[in-house]
Amino acid sequence: MDRPLRIGMLCHPTYGGSGVIASELALSLARRGNVVHLFSHAVPPRLARSSGPVQMHVSQGLPYPLFASTPHDLAIASKVLTVHRSEGLDILHAHYALPHAVSAFLARSAAQTDTTRPAPLLVTTLHGTDITIVGSDPAYAPLTQFLIATSDSATAVSESLAEDTRRHFCPETGSGCEIEVLPNFVDTDFFHPSAGQKDDSDLPHVVHVSNFRPVKRVPWLVRAFHQALRGRPARLTLIGDGPDEAECRRQVAELHLEEQVHFLGMRDVLPQLIASADVFALTSSEESFGLSALEAMACGTPVVATRVGGIPEVITHGETGLLAEADDLPGYAERLAELLFDPAAIRRFGQAARKHAVERFAREQVVSQYEDLYRSVLASRPS
Repeated sequence: MDRPLRIGMLCHPTYGGSGVIASELALSLARRGNVVHLFSHAVPPRLARSSGPVQMHVSQGLPYPLFASTPHDLAIASKVLTVHRSEGLDILHAHYALPHAVSAFLARSAAQTDTTRPAPLLVTTLHGTDITIVGSDPAYAPLTQFLIATSDSATAVSESLAEDTRRHFCPETGSGCEIEVLPNFVDTDFFHPSAGQKDDSDLPHVVHVSNFRPVKRVPWLVRAFHQALRGRPARLTLIGDGPDEAECRRQVAELHLEEQVHFLGMRDVLPQLIASADVFALTSSEESFGLSALEAMACGTPVVATRVGGIPEVITHGETGLLAEADDLPGYAERLAELLFDPAAIRRFGQAARKHAVERFAREQVVSQYEDLYRSVLASRPS
């Protein structure tokens, strides 16, 4: 029997996909008997609500007038090194190349000077904007390329993101861009159809969950929803908040949708809210995977989404949801109306979506792939 692994996980403490996946992965690995430490500058929400046996280390840098901003990343690297020296870590798993692979790389490099125990190995998981926006910026591209190449293993959450990585950083030879694709996953016991009650007598209901960043295009969704109505009654629930919320509210007022569009802000009861809706709407201009869409599918709620990035790897058009081109607002509105006002299609697509989520993206299946990857990386370490 394989011995338990000692794993250090580094992630953002956010509601976003990378923070969710890192937290759920840490919890699942710990429940399997592994020793898991999670490092961040705050407690991720998914971890905060769990009683799972993950050891949480909140590392906040020293506020000091010399620093333009508090150096959390250096504090995290130092804390990782402290834990390794006292307990020993086999694997450091950084979620996002920047900044977490930097912190992990520093800790690994410092640990290599210690002759009392082997230094941990570094696995870096790319989640999206660390490649498509931040990492590809000329200010950070050389560092991102170095971090991918120097990791003992690099993974991406979709084939689309892996290809984007190769195109940005290894356009000619592909050397230094050996990327293994391990998809995001969903807890199909937590996100399930019976989490919320659909009421056939209620108005057709669309739900959207995001951080309201421009890339999510929530104001665009409001306009598409308005076009889809064509005078028919329906409602749209927007969950989350962020920089585009004010523009969304302006659009709602301009289109006289105050009675149909409801803003709920940040909520933790996502399964109940998603499972009670008829359709989940995703309108991103970029999306490396689309974890929120997968969570909706697990709830038996079909998705209408834009055909970008890794979305077609998650949603099968015409079977588990409907896709429209990212720059085609009338086309998206038509897809939304096509599904929203057809109860039989909602049931058919919803059942297929749930089945696909369980068979392809269930949590334990993907967690096993990560655990196998860790052991493979350790087995290949020179003795």
